[in-house]
Amino acid sequence: MPSEERFTKYKDVGIDIKKIKRIQRHIGKDIEKTQHFLDFGKVISGFGHYAGLIEIGDKIMALHTDGVGTKILISQLMGKYDTIGIDCIAMNVNDVVCVGSKPLGYLSYIALQKTNDTLLKEITKGLIKGAKLSDVAIVGGETAILPDIITGKITDYNFDLAGMIFGVINDKKKMILGNKIKNGDVIIGIDSSGLHSNGYTLARKVLLEKYNVSDRPEYLKTSLGKELLKPTTIYSKTILKLIDEFDTSIIHGLSHITGGAFTKFKRLNSNVDYVLDNLPQIDGIFKQIMNDGKIDVKEMYKTFNMGIGFCIIASKDKADEIIEVINKDKLKCQVIGKTNSNGEGNTLININNNVVKI
Repeated sequence: MPSEERFTKYKDVGIDIKKIKRIQRHIGKDIEKTQHFLDFGKVISGFGHYAGLIEIGDKIMALHTDGVGTKILISQLMGKYDTIGIDCIAMNVNDVVCVGSKPLGYLSYIALQKTNDTLLKEITKGLIKGAKLSDVAIVGGETAILPDIITGKITDYNFDLAGMIFGVINDKKKMILGNKIKNGDVIIGIDSSGLHSNGYTLARKVLLEKYNVSDRPEYLKTSLGKELLKPTTIYSKTILKLIDEFDTSIIHGLSHITGGAFTKFKRLNSNVDYVLDNLPQIDGIFKQIMNDGKIDVKEMYKTFNMGIGFCIIASKDKADEIIEVINKDKLKCQVIGKTNSNGEGNTLININNNVVKI
């Protein structure tokens, strides 16, 4: 019989975002010391943004690494491994483009419980598709067999997947770190395809105690398994078009909405507040999780993308032109909010005419 326990907060399932960010800040201070070890190039942005930046001559190299988390467990439950690689490419290219860099090369790391040619081939299919969608070259990687570390009870197909991306900013004037964000900028949100690749520990605890992956819960248009395995949208090519068409006097900030959801704005600029007063209606997988888990709406916006996978913070007078470029790439978007001056980097969400700080 299903348990009646409800996981109302992310930390209830072992993911304490505040504690993680506190630990990350301490680690950031420690690793900052290593940035002086370089005898060639100069670190101009290190820990804390979407990518680390190293200035080399007249160019800037951008570096980032990311994985797909416990979405892997859904892949195992479905016995489908040919899309999880798309997620890993997406999580990397969508982040590295946030500083204005063009993603160029990708390295993968696949850890397996045991040698499995079929699994590797299927994962690689997704990686290749993701690379094609983002115009990135996969230039190498590492495969490790770790039977004492990679274990699991779902299937013999146990693995972990992560990657590293490097990109280049050819023109320093096109570097985007968020320092130009100002009062009255608009926040344009591009639709997500679903959960993308974050929040799955909470989503799984809420949904899989009640449903099988073959079930179709009330608010979904497909089976639960298919919904949870939808690949993360790749935004990088569209964002690069915007960077090429509009300079940094117009595009002031870029944010990939992943772990920590809309609290990520603070990493761009902590001198303004971000007021989100035109977000999409809560529906689909997000409504399913919120209702089944009895999760507070504030917690939802701190954990999940809630239908918005990427945000552009830009000058208000160019909003329509930016939206037109995005729509041409068959991505849906809308103005979801604005910035207010004299802030502290807080995100304020209008929920049923009640402004809530997350």
